[in-house]
Amino acid sequence: HRVDSRTIYVGHRPSTTEAFIPPKFCDNRIVSSKYTVWNFLPKNLFEQFRRIANFYFLIIFLVQVIVDTPTSPVTSGLPLFFVITVTAIKQGYEDWLRHKADNEVNKYPVTVLENGRRMGTESEKIKVGDVVEVNEDETFPCDLILLQSTRDDDTCFVTTASLDGESNHKTHYTVPDTEKDLDSLSATIECEQPQPDLYKFVGRMHIYKTDREPEIRSLGPENLLLKGATLKNTQRICGVAVYTGMETKMALNYQGKSQKRSAVEKSINAFLLVYLCILVSKALVCTTLKYVWQSKPGQDEPWYNQKTQREKETNLYLKMFTDFLSFMVLFNFIIPVSMYVTVEMQKFLGSFFITWDRDFYDPEIQEGALVNTSDLNEELGQVEYVFTDKTGTLTQNNMEFIECCIDGFQYKYRDAVSELDGFSATDGPVSKLQEKAGKEREELFLRALCLCHTVQVKEPTGRGQDHTDSMAGVDGMEGCPPPHEQTGFIASSPDEVALVKGAMRYGFTFLGMESKKMKIMNRSNAIETYDLLHVLNFDPVRRRMSVIVRSKSGDALLFCKGADSSIFPRVRQEEVEKIRVHVERNATEGYRTLCVAYKKLSPEEYARADADLQAARLALQDREEKLIAVYNQVEAGMTLIGATAVEDRLQEEAAETMEALQGAGIKVWVLTGDKMETAKSTCYACRLFQRGTELLELTVRTLEDGVRKREERLHDLLLEYHKKAVQDVPPTKPGGSRGWSKPSQDFGFIIDGASLSMVFNSSESSSSHYKNLFLQICQNCTTVLCCRMAPLQKAQIVKMVKCSKGSPITLSIGDGANDVSMILEAHVGIGIKGKEGRQAVRNSDYAIPKLKHLKKLLLGHGHLYYVRIAHLVQYFFYKNLCFILPQFLYQFFCGYSQQPLYDAAYLTMYNICFTSMPILAYSLLEQHICVEVLLDNATLYRSIAKNAMLRWVPFLYWTLLGVFHGLLFFFGVRFLFGNPALQANGQVFGNWSYGTIVFTVLVFTVTFKLALDTRHWTWINHFVIWGSLCFYVIFSFFWGGIIWPFLKQQRLYYVFAHMLSSASAWLVIVLLILLSLLPDILLVVLRKPLGPRARQVGYITLLNYHVPFCIHGDL
Repeated sequence: HRVDSRTIYVGHRPSTTEAFIPPKFCDNRIVSSKYTVWNFLPKNLFEQFRRIANFYFLIIFLVQVIVDTPTSPVTSGLPLFFVITVTAIKQGYEDWLRHKADNEVNKYPVTVLENGRRMGTESEKIKVGDVVEVNEDETFPCDLILLQSTRDDDTCFVTTASLDGESNHKTHYTVPDTEKDLDSLSATIECEQPQPDLYKFVGRMHIYKTDREPEIRSLGPENLLLKGATLKNTQRICGVAVYTGMETKMALNYQGKSQKRSAVEKSINAFLLVYLCILVSKALVCTTLKYVWQSKPGQDEPWYNQKTQREKETNLYLKMFTDFLSFMVLFNFIIPVSMYVTVEMQKFLGSFFITWDRDFYDPEIQEGALVNTSDLNEELGQVEYVFTDKTGTLTQNNMEFIECCIDGFQYKYRDAVSELDGFSATDGPVSKLQEKAGKEREELFLRALCLCHTVQVKEPTGRGQDHTDSMAGVDGMEGCPPPHEQTGFIASSPDEVALVKGAMRYGFTFLGMESKKMKIMNRSNAIETYDLLHVLNFDPVRRRMSVIVRSKSGDALLFCKGADSSIFPRVRQEEVEKIRVHVERNATEGYRTLCVAYKKLSPEEYARADADLQAARLALQDREEKLIAVYNQVEAGMTLIGATAVEDRLQEEAAETMEALQGAGIKVWVLTGDKMETAKSTCYACRLFQRGTELLELTVRTLEDGVRKREERLHDLLLEYHKKAVQDVPPTKPGGSRGWSKPSQDFGFIIDGASLSMVFNSSESSSSHYKNLFLQICQNCTTVLCCRMAPLQKAQIVKMVKCSKGSPITLSIGDGANDVSMILEAHVGIGIKGKEGRQAVRNSDYAIPKLKHLKKLLLGHGHLYYVRIAHLVQYFFYKNLCFILPQFLYQFFCGYSQQPLYDAAYLTMYNICFTSMPILAYSLLEQHICVEVLLDNATLYRSIAKNAMLRWVPFLYWTLLGVFHGLLFFFGVRFLFGNPALQANGQVFGNWSYGTIVFTVLVFTVTFKLALDTRHWTWINHFVIWGSLCFYVIFSFFWGGIIWPFLKQQRLYYVFAHMLSSASAWLVIVLLILLSLLPDILLVVLRKPLGPRARQVGYITLLNYHVPFCIHGDL
């Protein structure tokens, strides 16, 4: 057979004479883990050393081991080991959880039918071709073709919540004419090779009978039960395994998403390079000066320190190189390895604050927010463009039947009680105010609503006749919903249920389907039965669905419902005008509209359609295309009966949220597959378009002018709009970037999918020109609405904006599987836990229950996370510069001999123990402005836009501060040492005392600096700040006060205690700390508190350049 299909033998071997080689398929084991016990270490280490900082520290460590360097290898080895271990433990733990989850799935007990016996086995042992038995509420262990079901109508119900999140029941069918006794079944299945699309499956089954020709049955997605789905409302089914293990559709859809990196991380790398340059230049300066100094007579080889023979013979250049490396090692602490760990921990722990936020808890679904990617917390504070889906995101996806129009007459349900038969026309076309369509048309229309759908009736617990009886009492009261409305309907989309319930209000009730027979009860309470012959499924390209049924009288009828754009071209044009008025009016009111049409098929037409459909369904190649061709052929020359209007309400606080986002300077684009009119009315309702907004339309409608070619018209329109929105707008004042200073005229831009593909796919030369024009127009409009979009076009738009000049940060928010591509494309993807399933949530970086939560997520959490991490990064560079600068200056006073200023223990523990906890606590808990104020004043979000706090100006400020502090520490202590006898007994302080005094001033100053920057004090901040300082003092006493057996030389023996016994040392420590922090303290004391509003804005402006001061009063 062909390579692009696979053959599976059920219950027999192929009857060929030559040796049979069974085809090789993978086993049913699921592997989602990354590591095994054997490859964990090498694989994990390889991944970690791909990070530039880790690799750099590894090199430094190796240099320390190989070359005779001034500091021991422990000083850089220990922090590196700590970083690598912590990360490895985190990744190992996450992988262990994956192994655990895999094992639960793989060891799950299942029942397999073998030679007529039922055998219990484990899920991982199922092979392709095994017949598996599954009971109610169990999950399918692999992808199965349904062979047998305990239900009378040979169907079974399934929920696919874990695959696409849809909790409604889907119906699957057994393969027709299979043996009741599965032991004697002998068949071959040919089907396509595994592919990830959940909704596509193509195959056929040859059933062999002893005395007859083999029968061929087509297999489609309705016969395939997917791994991960759950069996409902059905006692037991049997199915044959076609795809197992990593070839199941569920496993193929489990893809590791590409790693998204935040803008802050890019800034960190840029700053690292600057500090690397500082480091290399320091080492070069010291090496050069060392050899200049040694070239003077008597300096290189003093009489008391003669060179050995070996030293004399060493190559000068090699000696220079090793000296350069030694200086590099000595100063390497200017590059903070521990910053990466702190940033990782800050992101990981910080993400819990989003999960724990009570405001994100939704009592309806009893869930809160969910964080799938903690790497992007600070990106939430940098968003410039929001791309939102409409249905289910801006609106609730909760449909209610509003009105219908039959033959141009309007029927409004809301006033239905006034007339007995449930129909009333209040505001139809004025001339025909109280008129109605003929009774036959009414009934035809309602039958179409009752038959043209894929709705199932949820069976009440007590089976039998009771539900039909309960309806007999609803005589002549069709205005009130009959009690049957309380029994539920199961459907794949909420529109369908709304329409079936709508028909019910007018006296036509759908009673359900039994073995391909659809039952409906008409107004006179008689039950009508129709044979369901074919369902022509809905698909987004055709935008319509149809059913072919046979009535009692033997007529074959086709009923079709769909979007007006797809139905109008297929019916008689004179019928269209009457109904178009209604459709357009309903659309402008924000309702979703569907048109209903029907066609009577003559026996010949039906026979031909039936044959074509069967043939297309059996095709293995291009089945979709062939089916669509047949559908289009059958759905032609129909008669239009009427249209329906269904309302989809706005999400709560949708308008307020959108207003806040626009106030924060974020541009909102609505990308939807819906009609332009409906989408436009939603935009007005959400206040994205205001009354005075001038709308620029680039849709199929504006491109049709009958005279010129579409492409020319497209070019003209783009130029015209470009002139209007871009060239004629007065230039904004400098500083009012990102379109914040309100232009005199607001523009809204509307484009549809067809025009968009013209912009993207026009001839090569003009395409980039069109794209640029299009992008410039869009960037100058307050809101852009893109309607009739395919999922891939949504992603294209996001990509276009993302890659435009200045690479703005984009955010996509959606709730359905059709939004996944744009969620994955944007910098930050947000899923809404809505009705359209969990596909969006699974692929998103963050998931929230409702759209209104987006406001707090961005304006509250996003703002704070960004400010925290920006401070963390700058502070880290600052404290390491203060730390290493005295060490560099010290070389000028020790003959460039690479003598360390600080003890090895201090070098190692400075970043790990003494100064790491306070900044971590700050970066998790700081609120420079309280959240309520941030939410009330959306404009505050603008002040941190465009990475404002990690620009070069604030970076320079922190670097200069570090240089100032470093110089002050070193020369201040040197000034003290101008008098060498600093102890009461006249003893002299040595070089280790010198280093220890500098180090003490350093630790206290950088910690106090952070304390001065803290606006929001909690007990945790107090504990870590004062705790770190106490720990330093206690550690120093211990380290110097005990003789440690593992140390070769104990440099700090009693140095710390002696130092503290000197009053001058105390004085200099206190003085230097005060002097370093004097500018900060003066700012705090001298700045007068202003009015509350000016206070916040003033503070933020200062925050950008990090000249902090205290805010008095309510914050």
